[in-house]
Amino acid sequence: MPRALPLPRLLWGVKAVVTTGVFVTTLWNLRCFLNPSELSGEAPRHTEPLVVLVWEWPSKQVPNISGDVCRELYGIAGCWLTMERRLLGQADVVVFPHTRLQPGRDRLPKERPPGQNWVWVSLESPSNTKALSAWNQTFNWVMTYRRDSDIFIPYGKLVPNRSATVNIPMKTNLVSWVISNYHRTQKRAEIYKNLSRYLHVNIYGKANKKPLCKDCLLPTTSKSKFYLAFENSIHQDYITEKLWRNSLMAGTVPVVLGPPRANYEKFVPADSFIHVDDFGSLAELATFLKTMNFSRYRQFFAWQNRYSVKLYADWRERICTICTAYPSLPRGRVYPNLENWFNT
Repeated sequence: MPRALPLPRLLWGVKAVVTTGVFVTTLWNLRCFLNPSELSGEAPRHTEPLVVLVWEWPSKQVPNISGDVCRELYGIAGCWLTMERRLLGQADVVVFPHTRLQPGRDRLPKERPPGQNWVWVSLESPSNTKALSAWNQTFNWVMTYRRDSDIFIPYGKLVPNRSATVNIPMKTNLVSWVISNYHRTQKRAEIYKNLSRYLHVNIYGKANKKPLCKDCLLPTTSKSKFYLAFENSIHQDYITEKLWRNSLMAGTVPVVLGPPRANYEKFVPADSFIHVDDFGSLAELATFLKTMNFSRYRQFFAWQNRYSVKLYADWRERICTICTAYPSLPRGRVYPNLENWFNT
């Protein structure tokens, strides 16, 4: 029969077990307090800068991204951009522009480190985006001009500006259009051809052998009362620099051809543009443009009292926004059919 422990030693043992349990429980509670995301399933908060690896730069010209470029240029702290592929193992996010993706997976990383998220990036419309089916079950997030993207990157937007005033440049002609790639099968070509029967359109750009230099574009289009902001294809939210830069920023009234009017009104005030679909015929549209008096014309610029145009023209700014969106992005998801999503 085993000998009973002396009472003092027995109490000491129980006390030690209880003390240890309390200590462990306290540590666990403290851990959960400091890292609540581990219990909630959310992504842990980054105490170190978020590392964003751009597998290939979206544009032909690769800018300087050394140093803390996101903070210095755009006030986005804790975000480091790199193109050093040797840092793949340390990257939190890897960015893959569709224009740089090749069919097949030969140029993609062979393995994805645990917890790393891959982003598919495109500013082109579905009509001009090919071979999407090759990238099913590949990307965690999408970054496009569509408002329902994980990371929304519009071509431009209106930003509040309390000091803004109405500024209408001097006008010397009625309608202008800058076009580089003209294809007769496009709807915009058909609309232009029929509209030009009723009024004269001043055409610039490579398609008419009148290319405009970068600094010549706005001064040229600003001389027209109206600008044909015709998109090359018609898709949800596909509203490009043709509206933002060539029209609104230039100080001319956009005549738009693209998604329905209701879609445009998600981006700009209803009285800031003219939609081709507002008229029963192109003859009616032409008459509306030709007979408009200055009082009516000025009403199209009322938005300038409250807003200014912000263009997104630098890919560094677009990519830095990944860090701003990162805390709220979904985890553990992969797009099973990227082509279906983008073409919806």
